[in-house]
Amino acid sequence: MADRVSASIELGGTLSALSYRELCETIGNEGLSTEWDGEPFEAHHRIEGASLRLYAHEVAWGKFDMLEAWCVTMRLPFVRWSGSYPGQFGAERVVFTGDGEPQSYGADEDDYVVIGRHTAEKLGSLEAIIAHFDAADFKVPPLVVEGELTELPA
Repeated sequence: MADRVSASIELGGTLSALSYRELCETIGNEGLSTEWDGEPFEAHHRIEGASLRLYAHEVAWGKFDMLEAWCVTMRLPFVRWSGSYPGQFGAERVVFTGDGEPQSYGADEDDYVVIGRHTAEKLGSLEAIIAHFDAADFKVPPLVVEGELTELPA
C-alpha cells in the first residue's frame, strides 16, 4: 500500500479550450478540489486571471503523477507541495517552469523551502543560496484558456 499524504498543486499558463478539457479530465482522475476537503473540481471552478490551485488529502507518495506528467508534456508551469511521511520521505516543493525538468526542493509542512548544511555547502555562497530559494519561489502565471469554452463540459 502506498504512503499517503496531503498535497497541493498550483498551475498556470496558456491552453486551448480542447486542452483545458483534457486538463479537467486529468484533474478529475486525480480527485482534486479547489479547497481542502472541498467538492470535486469542475471546469467552471477556474477563476479567470488567476492560477489554478488544487488540493487533496491521502495522495499516494504526495505526487499527482498523471497531472504532473500531462503538465510537463504540455509545458504548463506548476508548483506542487506535498507533506512528509515520517520515516519514509520529507515534505517537498516541486517546481516546473514550463521548460526543462521539474525541480525538487526540500520543504516543511507549511510549504517553506528549507535547506540543510550539506546543501548550503554544496551551493557555496550566499548568492547561490538566495538563487536556490528564488528558484523554489517560482510564481505560477494565471491559467489562460484560449478559444471557445462552449467546447467544455458543463
